[in-house]
Amino acid sequence: MKNTQEMGTLLLRVVLGFTFFMHGLDKVQSGVGNFAEGFPAMGLPAFLAYIVAAVELAGGLALILGLGTRAFSLSMAIIMVGAILFVKLGEGFLGGFELDLILLAIAAHLVLNGSSSLSVDAVILKKRSSHVNMNDQAV
Repeated sequence: MKNTQEMGTLLLRVVLGFTFFMHGLDKVQSGVGNFAEGFPAMGLPAFLAYIVAAVELAGGLALILGLGTRAFSLSMAIIMVGAILFVKLGEGFLGGFELDLILLAIAAHLVLNGSSSLSVDAVILKKRSSHVNMNDQAV
């Protein structure tokens, strides 16, 4: 059962990462400055747009690779809460914030559970663990 749960989490991680990566790439290709222009109208500083774009682009790629899964998922969850509250809430659920809520739920799952299957994090953890075990045996 654990293996199928981890494979499901891997699927969620890669899909969330790809979705955020593509949104970040779109913002960069379209000009983040254009995206930033709308922030002051929402009562937010324009520089936050650059942070959002960077987190979406770099964090999306990191999630695909499984690097810093919990940290980047938390960042993405915060972005989704902001998107829902500042942009989509007034539009209602259907045609409004339904996709944002799904992405928030996936990000929350990854924050709570992590994802070690086929991840850079698992390789790093395995190397650290074997290094610690070798040091313990040498004593």
